[in-house]
This record gives sequence, C-alpha cells and structure tokens, in this order.
Amino acid sequence: MDLRSHLEDLIPEQQERLKKLKKEHGNVQLGNITVDMVIGGMRGMTGLLWETSLLDPDEGIRFRGLSIPECQKVLPAAFPEGEPLPEGLLWLLLTGKVPTKDQVNALSKDLRTRASVPDHVYKAINALPETAHPMTQFTTGVMALQVQSEFQKAYEKGISKAKFWEPTYEDALNLIAQVPVVAAFVYRRIYKGGQVIPADDSLDYGANFSHMLGFDSKKMQELMRLYVTIHTDHEGGNVSAHTAHLVASALSDPYLSFAAALNGLAGPLHGLANQEVLLWIKNVVEECGENITTDQLKDYVWKTLNSGKVVPGFGHGVLRKTDPRYTCQREFALKHLPEDPLFQLVSKLYEVVPPILTELGKVKNPWPNVDAHSGVLLNHFGLTEARYYTVLFGVSRSIGICSQLIWDRALGLPLERPKSATMELLENQCKKATLTSKA
Repeated sequence: MDLRSHLEDLIPEQQERLKKLKKEHGNVQLGNITVDMVIGGMRGMTGLLWETSLLDPDEGIRFRGLSIPECQKVLPAAFPEGEPLPEGLLWLLLTGKVPTKDQVNALSKDLRTRASVPDHVYKAINALPETAHPMTQFTTGVMALQVQSEFQKAYEKGISKAKFWEPTYEDALNLIAQVPVVAAFVYRRIYKGGQVIPADDSLDYGANFSHMLGFDSKKMQELMRLYVTIHTDHEGGNVSAHTAHLVASALSDPYLSFAAALNGLAGPLHGLANQEVLLWIKNVVEECGENITTDQLKDYVWKTLNSGKVVPGFGHGVLRKTDPRYTCQREFALKHLPEDPLFQLVSKLYEVVPPILTELGKVKNPWPNVDAHSGVLLNHFGLTEARYYTVLFGVSRSIGICSQLIWDRALGLPLERPKSATMELLENQCKKATLTSKA
C-alpha cells in the first residue's frame, strides 16, 4: 500500500533506462532550431525531460499515457461514477500505474498525517496586509514552510547524490499535504474575517480542501476533486512547471522551487487567466444582462477585440483543439448545473467566439481552454471571489510539479543551462545561411 516502496522498486529501472537512452542514442536529433523559436520564447523547442505528462496538440494532456476521460474511468473515486480522487492521480504520476482504491486510501491517510502547518507560517502571512493579492499571501506561506525542508537538511549533512530523491520525496509529499491548509487559511483570512475551519480527517484530499474553504456540499466536493485532478500537470514547458524544474535543477529544495513556480503562475498569461475569464463574463452580464442574445454577444466580443484586448479563456500555446479540461468541466456543468445563467453564457461563447477568432485570422487555436469554464463552476457553488482562483490552480499544480521533482532527483537530471544568442549573432547566422543557399 506504500507509495514510497513502489518508487524504491521503480527508480533503479528508470535510472538504467535513462542511462541506456543517453549512451546509445544521445546523438539522435529531435528537430531544428529556427530564429523564430529563439525570438519567440523557445516555443515548440523540445528541450526538457518531463516524465509525468505529455501534451498532444490534438488530443490534449495525457497523464502517464492516460487522457482525462480515461483517468475519469479508471482512477478510484469517492463513490461509484464519481470524479477521480486527486490522490489517485498523484500515485499515477509518480509510478505510471493506476492505483487500487486501497492504495489511494492509504496515500490519502499518509497525506493527512503530513498536513500540520507550523504557527510561524500563519504569522508570516498575517504580517502582510489583507489587501495583498491571494497569490502573494499563498506564496509567502509556501516560503515560510521551507524552513522544514528535509532535502536542505540532508544536503547540508552531506547526503549521497544517489539518495537525493529520498528527502525530496518527503518534502514533496509534505508540501502537497500542506498547501491546501495554507491556501484555505489565505481564503478565510481575506474573505471570511479570519475564521479558520480545521481539517476533517475523515475526508479525502479534494473534499477536505473544499471543507476548509467553507464549502461542504457534496457537489462542491466533487467539483474540487475534479478541479484539482485536471489542473495537476500540463507537461514541462508551461511557465509554472518549467520554472520549478529550472530552479530545482540548481538543487533548490521543493519549497523554493514550488514558490518560484507560483510566482510564474500568478502572471496574467498563465494561471491568473482563470480570474480574468470570470471577471470578463461578469462584465458581459453587467453590460448586456443575463439573457444576452447571440448577436449581442458577437457584438461584445468584437468590441473587446477591437479595443486591443483578448477574449480570455480562448486559445492555447500548444493545443489546436478544444481543451479536454474544458470539455470535462462542461460535462460536469451539464450534469449538475445546466440551468445556471453563467454556464449558459459560457455555452454561447463556445458557439460565438471560435468563428470570430478564425475570421480574425491571427489565432492558431480559436477554441476554449481550461480557464474558460472553471470560474463559472466555482461561482455557482458559492466560491465567487475571482481573485482567489489562481490559488486553487496553485494547490492543484503542486501535485504535478512535486511528482516530477522527485523524478528529477531520482534520475539525476543536471543543472539547466540553455545557450542564449544576441540579435547580432542571429543576423550573422542568417547572412551565412543566405550566402550558402545562393552558392
């Protein structure tokens, strides 16, 4: 039933697999680097080893080879036909194997024993003004947790590199267990007068997070299980995942690495987008009313675009179809809140926005992404504070980031140090290429 025991068996196999890959195929080329890629934020470059998930432009995210619909079918749930338990996905990400319900229950119990947060963490957060953004307060709490890092203590004592993964495992699971407690504290501090709700040890990870936030309905608990599961990981190239990997490559511990990732997640072009979507939708309702017609909605979308802004929640840096994370949330809404006015508005946007973005001709992917839907679901069940939504994303992302950090240590991945170029170098290279082609 013990997750760590499974990893102890798996790690030597994967270490040998990586060693063989590097020795026998290290010179195999994966593609050509273009000037566009260098200038365009390294977009599309294959340059990271990320074991826990892979993003396909057409199929969407696969967690250890399993799509989101497949995960919903095979991962253990709290009850039959329910949403998958996040603990089950954590097991899958770490081992590559679908856990049994007993294994998930054991892991859930283990996480509950690790969830106690020291008082100094709350004091650090309380030192900030309540008006500080929820992500600022959340990241401060994670940084305050860092003083308990097992990896840092072991490194200072002189641990063997072959054993780096062991204290990293302890840090990672402690961090995953504690971030919902810290996140709930931030929510209750800002929005509920500081009235903290203790954890309920009878509840699973997602349901307990919902409970500590102050939402005990069965449907909200199910939504939180789904939300945490689908937001855990999105391969290694997105800002938060890549940041954690980069910082950890310097042998920074999981707390430092995850805190850095949260600062990337807080950017408007990454995790903050889920906040922006709901605020934009509420502006539509405020200006046009809940019973907005399709033609009115088209006009509002064009008004947004013509003002130089984007329609939040549409498009993706990699995906070229509707985000499967959007689709499963839509299915949840159709099952549990089909009459919700904001959900009906989101459905209309699904019909209206893609054709307009296609007509505009500047967008490679006009389809909705994960952020287009999550805010409406949370809003329906009473979590209406849009500024807080990115914190929920951060709690979820801890599972994927920490899973990969364990494997970073187990596989002995090196310091990340890509080569940069000046514009002069690029111009000279282009001149050489031009002369060569003419010759």
